[in-house]
Amino acid sequence: MREDFSFLTHSGNKIRASVYSQDNLNPKPCLILVHGFKGFKDWGFWPYTAEYFSNKGFNVISFNFSHNGVGDSLTEFDELDKFADNTISLEVDELNEVIDIVKKSSIKKINCSSIGVIGHSRGGAVSILASAKNKDVDALAVWASVAILDRYTERQKKEWRQKGFIEVLNSRTNQMMRMNVSLLEDIESNKNSSLNIENAVKNLNKPLLIIHGEQDLTVPIDEGKLLYEYSDKELTEFEIIPSAGHTFDIVHPFETSNNKFDRVLEKTLTFFKKYLNNN
Repeated sequence: MREDFSFLTHSGNKIRASVYSQDNLNPKPCLILVHGFKGFKDWGFWPYTAEYFSNKGFNVISFNFSHNGVGDSLTEFDELDKFADNTISLEVDELNEVIDIVKKSSIKKINCSSIGVIGHSRGGAVSILASAKNKDVDALAVWASVAILDRYTERQKKEWRQKGFIEVLNSRTNQMMRMNVSLLEDIESNKNSSLNIENAVKNLNKPLLIIHGEQDLTVPIDEGKLLYEYSDKELTEFEIIPSAGHTFDIVHPFETSNNKFDRVLEKTLTFFKKYLNNN
């Protein structure tokens, strides 16, 4: 069963979210799904993923970051002005707020015995940064996660600073999506502190599952290997999906699953069954 809701963050930003649950009364492990750059909670594999884990006995919460560019339509990039103003630090703060309301059951009366997080792509990095400092997260899985937030050439940065923004093409919607220089400034000013992924992984001190497609052209598998290099090997599992791309060959609108994505889900399920409990 899916129930949609929204709430305002401490900064007054609107978070649109969905809860998937078969039973709200008994305590169950809860999973929070975290989309990536140019992603949203109703993209491609996310609703399928939420239903999958809900049917396996989890409460599942998916949500849109307030500045991901998708508004009340839930499926269209109709808030490009907010997309332009988005930053990594804003997303980390918002994920922490989502974790807090899930823990306290302060929005929807779901009963969580433990909390796991699944982050994809840039959402993987945001999930790592939040989970490293958030004591309420018990285990973390990242799919095709970035390990490097500063992904821009010096030429791009120079143009970015001169113009005050850069634009990227969304090849699916054919929209030019602006990113203001505040994103670059956030990454550069916090790269040695709050947005340092290497330090976050090294200080995670909780179970971590890294899954990466062998043929990921968007976030090369070397970044998955880098995350594993940073990690505590006694608490970390690393799974490579052969011949898989960045979205494990899932498209939007969602059509069907496949053997590659089935493997992602099965591996993630085994991981969370091992580390999340009903106590």
